Amino acid sequence: MKDERALVRGPIVPTLLKFAAPFLLASILQALYGAVDLLVVGQFADSAGVSAVAIGGQVMQTITGIVLGISTGGTVVIGQFVGARRDKNAAMAVGNLAALFLVIAVVLTGVMLVFVTPITEIMQTPPEAFEYTIEYITICSLGVPFIVGYNGVSGVFRGFGDSKSPLYFIALACVINIGLDLLLIAVFHMGAAGAAIATVTAQGISFLAGILYMMKKGLPVPFRMGYIGFKGGQAFRILKIGSPIAVQDALVNVSFLIITAIINTMGLVASAAVGIDEKIIVFAMLVPTSFASAVAVMTAQNVGARRMDRAKKSLWVGVGMSFLFGLAIWVFCQFYPETLTAIFSKDPEVIYTAGLYLQNYTIDCMLVAFIFCANSFFSGCGYSLFSLIHSLLATFGVRVPVSYFLSRLPGITLYEMGFVPPLASCLSIVLCLIYLKVGKGFRDHPPRR
Repeated sequence: MKDERALVRGPIVPTLLKFAAPFLLASILQALYGAVDLLVVGQFADSAGVSAVAIGGQVMQTITGIVLGISTGGTVVIGQFVGARRDKNAAMAVGNLAALFLVIAVVLTGVMLVFVTPITEIMQTPPEAFEYTIEYITICSLGVPFIVGYNGVSGVFRGFGDSKSPLYFIALACVINIGLDLLLIAVFHMGAAGAAIATVTAQGISFLAGILYMMKKGLPVPFRMGYIGFKGGQAFRILKIGSPIAVQDALVNVSFLIITAIINTMGLVASAAVGIDEKIIVFAMLVPTSFASAVAVMTAQNVGARRMDRAKKSLWVGVGMSFLFGLAIWVFCQFYPETLTAIFSKDPEVIYTAGLYLQNYTIDCMLVAFIFCANSFFSGCGYSLFSLIHSLLATFGVRVPVSYFLSRLPGITLYEMGFVPPLASCLSIVLCLIYLKVGKGFRDHPPRR
């Protein structure tokens, strides 16, 4: 972290790419957690195991979304103080984030362990996969403190403009996860439980590596242990920005859980197929997610430096780059969807059914290029509440009710169901464009000297 304010000057395109690239690589490696679990289970277990890992993975993704939202709040607050050259406030924000995440880790772990069975029932889990799903979620719930810890450490580094360091931690974890998956599932035939043990172990090592690295390298601002705690009102500021993002991510994930539960009523093949597609979509969304994360930090630092013009330019650069990638994914999936779905299953019916859903679902890869970057721009400006509002409208006004309506129609297939996510995204895009046009908080200000 040689120059933590490098994001407020220089050409926008290379600066954004330089920050987004390590985040993208880290995101790819993190996504490999669930993908490798599903891949190995799909090759060495039955469809019930695939369904269990897919359902359990979606549940844990909801938890990760909540944690990541709060972490983003910390990143934005730290970034704004860095841009404004307020080092002590940035250091206190780090201390507040640490205290906040300690509380969150304890609460989320307890909640997940207490409600694991009701959650599995709510998901309409197929009977063949019910016990496997409970095992997977229970074991993964014990690793929640590691998920919280890793995202907290990563959020601190990114707030200071360093997106490379988190890449090192997740790379180590990914290697460990792959090795343990092969050992526990392929060799010892532990199925979904083995996948969960591998994931939790890898997450724990990743978190510990991050802590040790931070202690050795230090922060670019003076920091004392006395800053750890709820001091200076920074925790409230972090929650004010991060909570809407966390709630938004949680509700979006809940909506997908609801949709999964709806589709689970269509049988084991449909359940496994959608689970596979969700893993593929996670990878497809990594590019817009990475550019959006870069936009959030660039916006935060430039807002702190009173460079709104530069923040707006970073938004549109991120949208353009993400859209091109989404277009390529959609075109590929119109012709070769089963090339991707076959990676995760050896069941011909599951492969074919997943391909049908993927063809139309990938339209959303182009639409979220704008939505993700716009949400990050709003968050970087300190207006994350609007992201929650439009997501709620799109999710519970379109995505969930339309999915339920279609699932009740006779002869419906996953091909038709794949149109629902893009339809919901269209509403979000319209609302975001209106907000960008009329919002008073996005006006240019004189740069901070």
